[in-house]
Amino acid sequence: MNPKQLAGEKAVEFIKEDMIVGLGTGSTVYFTVLKLGELVKKGFKVKAVCTSVATHKLAVSLDIPVLSMEEVDHIDLTIDGADEIDPDGHGIKGRWGALLFEKIVAANSNQNIWVVDDSKIVDHLGKFPLPVEVIPFGYKQIVNRFVELGFNPELRMEGKETFKTDSGNFIIHLNIGLIADPVQLDRTIKQIPGVVEHGLFTGIVNKAIVADKSNIRIIKYR
Repeated sequence: MNPKQLAGEKAVEFIKEDMIVGLGTGSTVYFTVLKLGELVKKGFKVKAVCTSVATHKLAVSLDIPVLSMEEVDHIDLTIDGADEIDPDGHGIKGRWGALLFEKIVAANSNQNIWVVDDSKIVDHLGKFPLPVEVIPFGYKQIVNRFVELGFNPELRMEGKETFKTDSGNFIIHLNIGLIADPVQLDRTIKQIPGVVEHGLFTGIVNKAIVADKSNIRIIKYR
């Protein structure tokens, strides 16, 4: 079976009835949402908060009850994907441009589970470009600041147009290479005016469900 499908479907086992569940964004969580939709059709009671317009549309199409962040006072469990995870549970996320909503939902969740195929488990973060969400006003100056810091920035495009997030912001990819200190890099990036959020997720994940073509393992972090 597809490792992404294995990991995504396994995560549904951690969802208990009557939970408020955060649903992430991406190609692995897609299978989580599909599986959850199957359970809902059988009468399983759950409510969801979605991290992107795409996930919201998918959940609604499967008749999963969806709430906005403003309608909840807590989230029991959030299931999301990741682009990379290091041994300390620090991760890079945001490949699909939903990093801002993903981080807001994750920060307000009692538990966070990441679902990934085994290629996403790394010794050090940095092979995958780090996405940074910035406001359009002054974005060129932000790019220049990243150049000065040696971060090799690249504005994300969608065809010939600048890619826009669900919030109408831009994404700048940083090609930093090996990230020796994710926590310090977090602070450095957030000090730059115009930066809304970035794809470094530190101290957030509780466990990762990791799959290859035939096996699933669960890594606990905190």
